[in-house]
Amino acid sequence: MVDIRCLQGNAIEPFLDALATLRIRVFRDYPYLYDGDHGYESDYLRRYAECPDSLFVLAFDGEALIGAATGMPLRAECDEFRAPFEAHGYAIERIFYYGESVLLPEYRGQGIGKAFMTERERHAAQAGYDLVAFCAVQRAEDHPARPANYRPLDGFWKSRGYQRHPELTTHFAWKDVGDSDESEKPMTFWLKSPEEERA
Repeated sequence: MVDIRCLQGNAIEPFLDALATLRIRVFRDYPYLYDGDHGYESDYLRRYAECPDSLFVLAFDGEALIGAATGMPLRAECDEFRAPFEAHGYAIERIFYYGESVLLPEYRGQGIGKAFMTERERHAAQAGYDLVAFCAVQRAEDHPARPANYRPLDGFWKSRGYQRHPELTTHFAWKDVGDSDESEKPMTFWLKSPEEERA
């Protein structure tokens, strides 16, 4: 049975290395195709660990970390994620940002992704945020690495009440699998009010 645990801030310290490894493994697949670097991952996750208002929702099978979802106040995020909201007049201090949701393939379809969403929405509602937000990479429909059986998560996100906001787009750079250099990718934000999770 999978065990879901919620941690905040530096309580994540004992699991940072396992989480970095998990991110690299999951994000290597389409659509991210991320050729991960453990040093970068450690620095990235350190920002979340040092933020006392961050949230980590971890899924364990026994002692093995098999999935994770993160979040932190948008005001504490990097410029690339704050800028689109600032440009459109959003009050970024009222927004809780989801960093990622990663789950090993063999555990998908068991409701763990829904649990990740529920826990982050509950946290944001209890903390008094007006909006929750995340962004997803945009790949061309005819991308050569797109698997024939690939199914985007748009339907799942819409079923949870999230709406895509194409006017809120940023660009973030990483090195794709098989490439020698980093390249920028467009990433579009999805938003929702966590109001319904307050109860």
